[in-house]
Amino acid sequence: MLFVSKEFSFDAAHNLVKYHGKCEKLHGHTYKLVVTVAGKKDDEGMVIDFNELKRVVKNYVLNILDHSYINDILEQPSAENIAEWIWNKISDKLQTDRYFLYEIRLYETPTSYVTLRRDDLK
Repeated sequence: MLFVSKEFSFDAAHNLVKYHGKCEKLHGHTYKLVVTVAGKKDDEGMVIDFNELKRVVKNYVLNILDHSYINDILEQPSAENIAEWIWNKISDKLQTDRYFLYEIRLYETPTSYVTLRRDDLK
């Protein structure tokens, strides 16, 4: 099994609802998203073309979240909820008989991130 990853970034604003602390106020982040697909190589020697991975993430995630107010999309836009939303948007688009979405890692800051992995899902 090979693991193929691509890194993306997007800027967005949000505030946490029913949370008491500085993040309850409107603020923004430059998020970093790392998407990993696992699978077997095809006859061309690739698990997935990086351009296909980019197309899926751009069309189903970045075009929606970049420069958005995430509260318009998610009621409680915690990093955990955003990661689950992203997973749900792209997991079926990155699923073939040869590869599947294995992991996403969403960085809210350079040192704070959420990891969602296929084997974590029930």
